[in-house]
Amino acid sequence: MKSNFWNQIISTLPNPHFLQTYEWGQVKAKYGWVPIYAVWTEDGKWKVESDPQALSTFHSPVVAACLILKRTILNRGFAARLSVLYAPKGPLMDWDNVPLRTRVLNDLQSFAKKQGAIFLKIDPDVVLGRGVPHSEGDVLDNGGQTVMSELKRRGWGISSEQIQFQNTVLIDLSASEDEMLMRMKPKTRYNVRLAEKKGVTVRAGKLDELGMLYRMYAETSVRDGFVIRDENYYLTVWKLFMENHSSAAQGTQPFAIPLVAEVDGVPVAAIFLFMFAGRAYYVYGMSRNLHREKMPTYLLQWEAMKRAKAAGCSLYDLWGAPEVFDESDSMWGVYRFKEGLGGEVVRTLGAYDFAPNKLWYKLYADIMPRVLDVMRSRGKEKTKQGLE
Repeated sequence: MKSNFWNQIISTLPNPHFLQTYEWGQVKAKYGWVPIYAVWTEDGKWKVESDPQALSTFHSPVVAACLILKRTILNRGFAARLSVLYAPKGPLMDWDNVPLRTRVLNDLQSFAKKQGAIFLKIDPDVVLGRGVPHSEGDVLDNGGQTVMSELKRRGWGISSEQIQFQNTVLIDLSASEDEMLMRMKPKTRYNVRLAEKKGVTVRAGKLDELGMLYRMYAETSVRDGFVIRDENYYLTVWKLFMENHSSAAQGTQPFAIPLVAEVDGVPVAAIFLFMFAGRAYYVYGMSRNLHREKMPTYLLQWEAMKRAKAAGCSLYDLWGAPEVFDESDSMWGVYRFKEGLGGEVVRTLGAYDFAPNKLWYKLYADIMPRVLDVMRSRGKEKTKQGLE
């Protein structure tokens, strides 16, 4: 199978991410993107294919790989060739290996030019530092700082359009359950116990509950003021990764489990737990106003940590932390909740763009934020109307 082949390749590389999997490429293919698969081998070769199975002719070990998503901007006329390229959480490689890094960046820049791309965006998990900036635990990562300097020297620029979160909170799952509990802030640990005491239970969700979970997610987005996509998008993602669960070879195939918190048999909160190559991710969270005082979201996270550990994961990525670590940041409240779970802040490179044509890039950068603002405003209103 194509998915098995590609996922096995990337699962052996440093920091494999579920956004680089075959399945993620197939999700995006339903929404206007063309997935392209690139590999670099130990003997100095590299190859780009639309079918990952075509990469199986290589006999030398793969040392770097990248799922690249391509989207054509205009379908006809003068600018028909113009496209944008995005490697979500890629490329995957040892970023401290200078000769390899040079090869991969050279090839990606050449590829972007040949594709007539307005830009190529990358946002690999290259760590710049750990801990909250300017705090006692703040530690810079020299390797990440070197990569950032090299990208700037090459003409890459920090992107004004950050698709993924630049910073996150990681929980070490290699400790015992008792140790993980003791790492939590006392108030968080108390709320986990309170939820259990108040009769909150957590179970795995089922495929036929996805409609209910989307409605809960929509309710959450309206209450908390963030934008979500239409229902079909989430059903596509959730169903594809959930169906992978039963057939997933442990560690080498991505899968997702919805965890549903209930009070007296009534769903009141849920999260989607994604897992791939020894790492778990908290990607989507949702809750109703009902029984919030019983702290179901705390018990959900504790259950997710236990399930991820039991599945062989060593890290749990809580998916997002503030850009600015104070109350002015819109994610501050969410961060305080995540911080209580006993994780470590990890600050990464974020998204960088390589623009072969500076003029087209400037036009795109000027126009797109306005287009996105309109789309977000319409999206919010559509979600609200759907609930009503």
